Amino acid sequence: MRIGRRDTLDFADLPGRRSADPFRGDSLDVSVRVVTIAPDVRRSPHRHPLSSEVVYVAGGRGRMWQDGDVAELSTGDVVHVPVGRPHATLAVGGPLELVCFFPHPRLGHNLEELTDIVLPHADDLGA
Repeated sequence: MRIGRRDTLDFADLPGRRSADPFRGDSLDVSVRVVTIAPDVRRSPHRHPLSSEVVYVAGGRGRMWQDGDVAELSTGDVVHVPVGRPHATLAVGGPLELVCFFPHPRLGHNLEELTDIVLPHADDLGA
């Protein structure tokens, strides 16, 4: 049994967020990421060309942008992001923590940052 412990996560800085792989080095048929997003951060969306994504909001409040659509999120919400759909999540009022699940074994091959698009602050994104 493999358990990813919060206190052992090694977070990497990505555009607008920090991300950690709780099962780094393991050969799994899925990918999982724990993501933290600071409030008042402008960011660019990204997409996953090889799989969909399921996002669980582990803590905080935010707004998710999916290719122009915006929705409010809070602790306990679960969101589906279709394969290839540009998206980004922004924190509102404090830090936001997400757990992201992908039915693809290597997220590094399944992530495209869309740096030519810069989203406004979460407060300026209508929901």
